Amino acid sequence: MSILRQKMIEDMQLRGLAERTQESYVLVVRQLAAYYRRSPDEIGEQELRQYFLYLKNEKKVSRSTSTLALCGIKFFYERTLGREWTVFESIRPPKEEKLPVVLSLGEVGRILKCVRMAHHRACLGLIYACGLRLLEGVRMPVTGIDGERKQVHVRAGKGNKDRYVPLPEVTLKMLRQHWLTHHNREWLFPVKRSGLRVKAGEAPMNESGVQKAFRAALGESGVKKATHLLEAGVNLRTIQLYLGHSSLITTARYLHLTQNSQTHSLETINQMLGELWD
Repeated sequence: MSILRQKMIEDMQLRGLAERTQESYVLVVRQLAAYYRRSPDEIGEQELRQYFLYLKNEKKVSRSTSTLALCGIKFFYERTLGREWTVFESIRPPKEEKLPVVLSLGEVGRILKCVRMAHHRACLGLIYACGLRLLEGVRMPVTGIDGERKQVHVRAGKGNKDRYVPLPEVTLKMLRQHWLTHHNREWLFPVKRSGLRVKAGEAPMNESGVQKAFRAALGESGVKKATHLLEAGVNLRTIQLYLGHSSLITTARYLHLTQNSQTHSLETINQMLGELWD
Protein backbone atom coordinates (compact mmCIF):
# COMPACT_ATOMS: atom_id res chain seq x y z
CA MET A 1 0.00 0.00 0.00
CA SER A 2 1.35 3.42 -0.96
CA ILE A 3 2.05 6.06 1.67
CA LEU A 4 -0.50 8.36 0.01
CA ARG A 5 -3.28 5.76 0.12
CA GLN A 6 -2.47 4.91 3.73
CA LYS A 7 -2.70 8.60 4.67
CA MET A 8 -6.08 8.91 2.94
CA ILE A 9 -7.39 5.85 4.80
CA GLU A 10 -6.16 7.26 8.10
CA ASP A 11 -7.83 10.60 7.30
CA MET A 12 -11.12 8.80 6.63
CA GLN A 13 -10.81 6.83 9.85
CA LEU A 14 -10.25 10.05 11.80
CA ARG A 15 -13.38 11.50 10.18
CA GLY A 16 -15.35 8.43 11.25
CA LEU A 17 -16.32 7.30 7.75
CA ALA A 18 -17.82 3.83 7.49
CA GLU A 19 -15.59 1.03 6.27
CA ARG A 20 -17.62 0.60 3.11
CA THR A 21 -17.39 4.33 2.38
CA GLN A 22 -13.63 4.18 2.83
CA GLU A 23 -13.37 1.34 0.33
CA SER A 24 -15.50 3.24 -2.21
CA TYR A 25 -13.48 6.44 -1.84
CA VAL A 26 -10.18 4.61 -2.30
CA LEU A 27 -11.57 2.90 -5.40
CA VAL A 28 -12.66 6.13 -7.15
CA VAL A 29 -9.27 7.76 -6.52
CA ARG A 30 -7.55 4.65 -7.86
CA GLN A 31 -9.74 4.80 -10.99
CA LEU A 32 -8.78 8.45 -11.49
CA ALA A 33 -5.08 7.60 -11.23
CA ALA A 34 -5.51 4.70 -13.66
CA TYR A 35 -7.21 6.98 -16.21
CA TYR A 36 -4.26 9.39 -16.26
CA ARG A 37 -1.67 6.72 -15.49
CA ARG A 38 -0.12 8.96 -12.86
CA SER A 39 -0.13 9.29 -9.11
CA PRO A 40 -3.27 11.26 -8.11
CA ASP A 41 -1.19 13.94 -6.35
CA GLU A 42 0.30 14.80 -9.78
CA ILE A 43 -3.09 15.44 -11.39
CA GLY A 44 -4.16 19.08 -11.80
CA GLU A 45 -7.46 20.90 -11.35
CA GLN A 46 -8.29 21.15 -15.06
CA GLU A 47 -7.51 17.48 -15.53
CA LEU A 48 -10.12 16.70 -12.88
CA ARG A 49 -12.64 18.73 -14.87
CA GLN A 50 -11.85 16.73 -18.00
CA TYR A 51 -12.13 13.46 -16.07
CA PHE A 52 -15.66 14.24 -14.93
CA LEU A 53 -16.58 15.25 -18.49
CA TYR A 54 -15.30 11.83 -19.55
CA LEU A 55 -17.47 10.13 -16.90
CA LYS A 56 -20.53 12.07 -18.06
CA ASN A 57 -20.16 12.13 -21.83
CA GLU A 58 -18.28 8.94 -22.65
CA LYS A 59 -18.93 6.51 -19.84
CA LYS A 60 -22.40 8.01 -19.23
CA VAL A 61 -22.33 7.05 -15.56
CA SER A 62 -25.39 7.50 -13.37
CA ARG A 63 -25.80 10.48 -11.07
CA SER A 64 -25.12 8.29 -8.03
CA THR A 65 -21.87 6.98 -9.54
CA SER A 66 -20.77 10.50 -10.45
CA THR A 67 -21.62 11.76 -6.96
CA LEU A 68 -19.63 8.97 -5.35
CA ALA A 69 -16.63 9.75 -7.53
CA LEU A 70 -16.92 13.44 -6.67
CA CYS A 71 -17.17 12.80 -2.92
CA GLY A 72 -14.21 10.42 -2.84
CA ILE A 73 -11.95 12.51 -5.05
CA LYS A 74 -12.94 15.72 -3.27
CA PHE A 75 -12.10 14.13 0.09
CA PHE A 76 -8.69 13.06 -1.19
CA TYR A 77 -7.70 16.46 -2.58
CA GLU A 78 -9.19 18.59 0.20
CA ARG A 79 -8.58 16.46 3.29
CA THR A 80 -5.52 14.42 2.40
CA LEU A 81 -3.66 16.86 0.14
CA GLY A 82 -5.10 20.09 1.54
CA ARG A 83 -6.01 21.54 -1.87
CA GLU A 84 -9.07 23.84 -1.92
CA TRP A 85 -10.09 23.74 -5.59
CA THR A 86 -13.11 25.56 -7.01
CA VAL A 87 -13.55 22.92 -9.71
CA PHE A 88 -15.46 20.70 -7.30
CA GLU A 89 -18.36 23.16 -7.27
CA SER A 90 -18.65 23.25 -11.05
CA ILE A 91 -18.69 19.47 -11.52
CA ARG A 92 -21.34 18.66 -8.92
CA PRO A 93 -24.20 16.77 -10.65
CA PRO A 94 -27.66 18.39 -10.42
CA LYS A 95 -30.10 17.05 -7.88
CA GLU A 96 -32.79 14.66 -9.02
CA GLU A 97 -36.28 14.84 -7.57
CA LYS A 98 -37.68 11.32 -7.67
CA LEU A 99 -40.58 9.91 -5.73
CA PRO A 100 -39.87 6.71 -3.78
CA VAL A 101 -41.26 3.48 -5.16
CA VAL A 102 -43.83 2.01 -2.79
CA LEU A 103 -44.44 -1.72 -2.52
CA SER A 104 -47.83 -3.02 -1.57
CA LEU A 105 -48.21 -5.55 1.22
CA GLY A 106 -48.98 -8.26 -1.29
CA GLU A 107 -45.85 -7.48 -3.29
CA VAL A 108 -43.64 -7.64 -0.20
CA GLY A 109 -45.19 -10.97 0.73
CA ARG A 110 -44.59 -12.37 -2.74
CA ILE A 111 -40.93 -11.34 -2.67
CA LEU A 112 -40.17 -12.67 0.81
CA LYS A 113 -41.87 -15.99 0.09
CA CYS A 114 -39.56 -16.45 -2.89
CA VAL A 115 -36.39 -16.12 -0.78
CA ARG A 116 -35.01 -19.66 -0.71
CA MET A 117 -32.59 -19.71 2.23
CA ALA A 118 -34.08 -19.27 5.70
CA HIS A 119 -31.26 -17.07 7.01
CA HIS A 120 -31.61 -14.72 4.05
CA ARG A 121 -35.38 -14.58 4.55
CA ALA A 122 -34.95 -13.81 8.26
CA CYS A 123 -32.45 -11.03 7.53
CA LEU A 124 -34.62 -9.46 4.84
CA GLY A 125 -37.62 -9.77 7.13
CA LEU A 126 -35.80 -7.79 9.82
CA ILE A 127 -34.69 -5.17 7.30
CA TYR A 128 -38.23 -4.81 5.98
CA ALA A 129 -39.96 -4.76 9.37
CA CYS A 130 -37.64 -2.20 10.95
CA GLY A 131 -36.70 -0.07 7.96
CA LEU A 132 -33.00 -0.93 8.25
CA ARG A 133 -30.32 -0.47 5.66
CA LEU A 134 -28.67 -3.56 4.23
CA LEU A 135 -25.51 -3.50 6.35
CA GLU A 136 -27.46 -2.56 9.48
CA GLY A 137 -29.48 -5.74 9.11
CA VAL A 138 -26.69 -8.07 7.99
CA ARG A 139 -24.31 -6.94 10.74
CA MET A 140 -26.87 -6.85 13.53
CA PRO A 141 -25.35 -8.19 16.78
CA VAL A 142 -27.42 -10.37 19.09
CA THR A 143 -27.17 -7.61 21.71
CA GLY A 144 -28.86 -5.21 19.28
CA ILE A 145 -32.19 -6.99 19.84
CA ASP A 146 -34.00 -5.91 23.01
CA GLY A 147 -36.78 -8.44 23.31
CA GLU A 148 -38.12 -7.02 26.56
CA ARG A 149 -38.61 -3.50 25.21
CA LYS A 150 -39.25 -4.76 21.67
CA GLN A 151 -36.63 -2.50 20.17
CA VAL A 152 -33.69 -2.80 17.82
CA HIS A 153 -30.59 -0.79 18.73
CA VAL A 154 -28.87 0.32 15.54
CA ARG A 155 -25.30 1.30 16.38
CA ALA A 156 -23.31 3.72 14.22
CA GLY A 157 -25.93 3.84 11.48
CA LYS A 158 -26.24 6.55 8.84
CA GLY A 159 -24.14 9.55 9.81
CA ASN A 160 -22.46 7.38 12.45
CA LYS A 161 -25.55 7.85 14.66
CA ASP A 162 -27.14 5.39 17.06
CA ARG A 163 -30.92 5.00 17.05
CA TYR A 164 -33.67 2.76 18.42
CA VAL A 165 -36.26 1.22 16.13
CA PRO A 166 -39.50 -0.49 17.24
CA LEU A 167 -39.42 -4.26 16.78
CA PRO A 168 -42.75 -5.83 15.81
CA GLU A 169 -43.78 -8.86 17.90
CA VAL A 170 -44.01 -11.15 14.90
CA THR A 171 -40.50 -10.18 13.80
CA LEU A 172 -39.12 -10.82 17.29
CA LYS A 173 -40.66 -14.28 17.22
CA MET A 174 -39.15 -14.93 13.80
CA LEU A 175 -35.69 -13.80 14.98
CA ARG A 176 -35.82 -16.03 18.04
CA GLN A 177 -36.69 -19.02 15.89
CA HIS A 178 -33.83 -18.14 13.57
CA TRP A 179 -31.32 -17.80 16.43
CA LEU A 180 -32.13 -21.32 17.60
CA THR A 181 -30.70 -22.61 14.32
CA HIS A 182 -27.15 -21.44 15.16
CA HIS A 183 -26.93 -20.24 18.83
CA ASN A 184 -24.21 -17.73 17.95
CA ARG A 185 -23.54 -15.46 20.93
CA GLU A 186 -22.32 -12.49 18.90
CA TRP A 187 -24.01 -12.26 15.51
CA LEU A 188 -27.66 -12.56 14.64
CA PHE A 189 -26.76 -13.63 11.10
CA PRO A 190 -23.32 -15.28 11.32
CA VAL A 191 -21.38 -16.52 8.33
CA LYS A 192 -22.30 -20.16 7.86
CA ARG A 193 -19.17 -21.55 6.20
CA SER A 194 -15.48 -21.10 6.87
CA GLY A 195 -13.48 -19.32 4.18
CA LEU A 196 -9.99 -18.05 3.54
CA ARG A 197 -10.33 -15.07 5.85
CA VAL A 198 -12.90 -16.08 8.44
CA LYS A 199 -14.22 -19.15 10.18
CA ALA A 200 -17.89 -20.04 10.41
CA GLY A 201 -19.64 -17.98 13.09
CA GLU A 202 -16.78 -15.53 13.64
CA ALA A 203 -18.27 -12.73 11.55
CA PRO A 204 -21.63 -11.69 10.08
CA MET A 205 -22.60 -13.15 6.74
CA ASN A 206 -21.64 -11.24 3.62
CA GLU A 207 -24.13 -8.67 2.40
CA SER A 208 -23.63 -9.70 -1.22
CA GLY A 209 -25.36 -13.01 -0.52
CA VAL A 210 -28.41 -11.18 0.82
CA GLN A 211 -28.43 -8.89 -2.21
CA LYS A 212 -28.30 -11.83 -4.59
CA ALA A 213 -31.06 -13.61 -2.67
CA PHE A 214 -33.27 -10.52 -2.87
CA ARG A 215 -32.65 -10.02 -6.59
CA ALA A 216 -33.42 -13.66 -7.29
CA ALA A 217 -36.63 -13.49 -5.23
CA LEU A 218 -37.61 -10.24 -6.93
CA GLY A 219 -37.23 -11.84 -10.33
CA GLU A 220 -39.12 -14.98 -9.34
CA SER A 221 -41.94 -13.01 -7.70
CA GLY A 222 -42.70 -11.06 -10.84
CA VAL A 223 -42.72 -7.75 -8.93
CA LYS A 224 -41.31 -5.10 -11.25
CA LYS A 225 -40.70 -2.35 -8.71
CA ALA A 226 -38.63 -2.38 -5.69
CA THR A 227 -41.04 1.28 0.36
CA HIS A 228 -44.12 0.33 2.23
CA LEU A 229 -44.74 2.17 5.49
CA LEU A 230 -46.43 5.15 3.86
CA GLU A 231 -48.98 2.93 2.20
CA ALA A 232 -49.74 1.35 5.56
CA GLY A 233 -50.52 4.72 7.09
CA VAL A 234 -47.34 5.39 9.09
CA ASN A 235 -46.59 9.12 9.05
CA LEU A 236 -43.45 10.52 7.48
CA ARG A 237 -42.00 11.90 10.70
CA THR A 238 -42.11 8.42 12.24
CA ILE A 239 -40.42 6.89 9.21
CA GLN A 240 -37.75 9.60 9.26
CA LEU A 241 -36.79 8.83 12.85
CA TYR A 242 -36.85 5.08 12.32
CA LEU A 243 -34.50 5.39 9.33
CA GLY A 244 -32.13 7.84 10.99
CA HIS A 245 -32.64 10.73 8.56
CA SER A 246 -31.90 14.24 9.80
CA SER A 247 -34.36 16.22 7.69
CA LEU A 248 -37.64 16.01 5.79
CA ILE A 249 -38.81 17.67 2.58
CA THR A 250 -41.95 19.59 1.53
CA THR A 251 -44.96 19.20 3.82
CA ALA A 252 -43.36 16.32 5.72
CA ARG A 253 -41.15 18.76 7.64
CA TYR A 254 -44.21 20.04 9.52
CA LEU A 255 -45.23 16.68 10.95
CA HIS A 256 -44.47 15.89 14.58
CA LEU A 257 -43.88 12.54 16.24
CA THR A 258 -46.22 11.83 19.15
CA GLN A 259 -46.63 8.81 21.37
CA ASN A 260 -49.97 8.12 19.73
CA SER A 261 -48.49 8.10 16.23
CA GLN A 262 -45.60 5.88 17.34
CA THR A 263 -48.03 3.41 18.92
CA HIS A 264 -50.19 3.44 15.81
CA SER A 265 -47.13 2.86 13.64
CA LEU A 266 -46.08 -0.23 15.56
CA GLU A 267 -49.62 -1.64 15.45
CA THR A 268 -49.70 -1.09 11.70
CA ILE A 269 -46.37 -2.85 11.15
CA ASN A 270 -47.42 -5.74 13.42
CA GLN A 271 -50.61 -6.21 11.43
CA MET A 272 -48.75 -6.14 8.13
CA LEU A 273 -46.08 -8.60 9.17
CA GLY A 274 -48.52 -10.86 10.93
CA GLU A 275 -50.11 -11.51 7.57
CA LEU A 276 -46.69 -12.20 6.05
CA TRP A 277 -45.25 -14.57 8.62
CA ASP A 278 -48.33 -16.51 9.70
